[in-house]
Amino acid sequence: MTRSTKLGPEEREAALARLRTKELDILVVGGGIVGAGCAMDAVTRGLSVGILEARDWASGTSSRSSKLVHGGIRYLEQLDFPLVREALTERGLLLKRLAPHLVKPVRFLYPLKKRVFERAYVGAGMLLYDVLSYLGGRPGVPHHRHLSRRQVQKLVPSLAHDALVGGITYYDAQVDDALYTASLVRTASFYGAHALSRVRVEGFIKVGERVVGVHAHDLETGERFDVRAKQVVNATGVWTDDTQRMVGERGTFKVRASKGVHLVVPRDRFQSAMGLLLRTEKSVLFVIPWGRHWLIGTTDTDWHLDKAHPAATAADIDYLLEHVNAVLTVPLTREDVEGVYAGLRPLLAGESEQTSKLSRTHLVGHSVPGLVVIAGGKWTTYRVMAKDAIDAAVDALDGKIPESTTKNIPLLGAEGYQAAWNKRGKIARAFGLHTVRVEHLLNRYGTLTDELLDLIRETPSLANALPGADDYIEAEVVYAATHEGALHLEDVLARRTRVSIESWDRGVSAAPVAARLMAGALGWDSEREQREVAFYLKRVAAERSSQLQPDDESADRVRLEAPDIVASR
Repeated sequence: MTRSTKLGPEEREAALARLRTKELDILVVGGGIVGAGCAMDAVTRGLSVGILEARDWASGTSSRSSKLVHGGIRYLEQLDFPLVREALTERGLLLKRLAPHLVKPVRFLYPLKKRVFERAYVGAGMLLYDVLSYLGGRPGVPHHRHLSRRQVQKLVPSLAHDALVGGITYYDAQVDDALYTASLVRTASFYGAHALSRVRVEGFIKVGERVVGVHAHDLETGERFDVRAKQVVNATGVWTDDTQRMVGERGTFKVRASKGVHLVVPRDRFQSAMGLLLRTEKSVLFVIPWGRHWLIGTTDTDWHLDKAHPAATAADIDYLLEHVNAVLTVPLTREDVEGVYAGLRPLLAGESEQTSKLSRTHLVGHSVPGLVVIAGGKWTTYRVMAKDAIDAAVDALDGKIPESTTKNIPLLGAEGYQAAWNKRGKIARAFGLHTVRVEHLLNRYGTLTDELLDLIRETPSLANALPGADDYIEAEVVYAATHEGALHLEDVLARRTRVSIESWDRGVSAAPVAARLMAGALGWDSEREQREVAFYLKRVAAERSSQLQPDDESADRVRLEAPDIVASR
């Protein structure tokens, strides 16, 4: 069998041809982190697998998280020890084995406001957090430490002196959630899964009561076709209830959407050697180091409007600024905010009316023959969720199916990463690049960085930085189109890179250059190239405008003035 590390136009055509004509063992609907995990789990058991996503990989919740791989320290207070231990085990796996190039340790400070009781209480929680991480194997991060007030002030000079009496530091991990998801889909494709983005499922095929496939619509070409499968897995996150209605089932559980908003602020706006974990009246607030930026989030409010484009409001932004400013010597203003993004958490609805109290555990249902539903959970535990979903699916298949093996299968680019990292200076000299640039590439592509360097060797100008987005180079745009399944300009600027939230103009100046590069890679004509730029600029304008609105309804209405781009229109 010929394997390809590419997820490009040729691989898309091959996947289309296969899905049109052959029955699969497993078809996964939904291309977020859980759907991608399901495809990876099923294909590495030796099953024939397809995965369909209506938009781009990770275009929903999986590109708009806090970008943390964490146990969820606040769940200790809710006494949900099994969830924390499971998540910490997965954190260690991701850091040490599955994706060391993408998942990195990150240090946080918990500021203490009371001298004795709070230090004892929080310290006990941190100790338990460390113990649970060791029970799951090698944690991959240092243990927590207690700091005096003077030590905190030295490490975090921008913290208001009257905001604390000391602190406790601990470690978790972080990841570029969208890039990881795309890499996971690509790895599943490498092992034989047939992956198609921009293909919408518009209904289920049933024989009697049994689901035997789906009616699919390729939004790139306009073609409609059927995909047959012995088992279909519904991994559509906040769209779970909508997808279940297509099959005439309300489903065995209900998913509620909770909106979380994050601000992106330049790193120089305040001085700190680590991130912050702050308590709010409802939940917790993270200030997370993110390259040359800080991520500040998140909110936690019910959302009942458009699920594809949740909108941040002026009130959301003010809420986050107010809470972070409560501990800073020099307050942040709206002018300091470089980017804003909003995402929806798929929470399993329970008796509580507060979304912050709803369950982050996951459930698997098999209420309709031939259809498995996976819902709930959190980004960190995607691999366990996928395993449970595919376990349920294979129970209904004939023959002896192997157990899940994803615990031991690294993502593409992970094998040999440490050796490549140790050679980064040598690589930089060989290509005439700055070492920091090579480090950036290695921390995004691992050992697949060689493929980007080959592009630069053939076309040296691809080493140039994108306008207004100095952290990214032109080769990354070409690579996204040829190897990472990016079909539209927004896919590259919003998800394969994070230009849309990390640049002051949100990618407006980078858009024409990136579109020209994609046109060369994907064979667009000038009309298509201009249309892609126009759609992207309209998206940016709509997002900016929505973030000035006072409430969800107004923000949603303004955001929807920029429709999704569809090639077949």
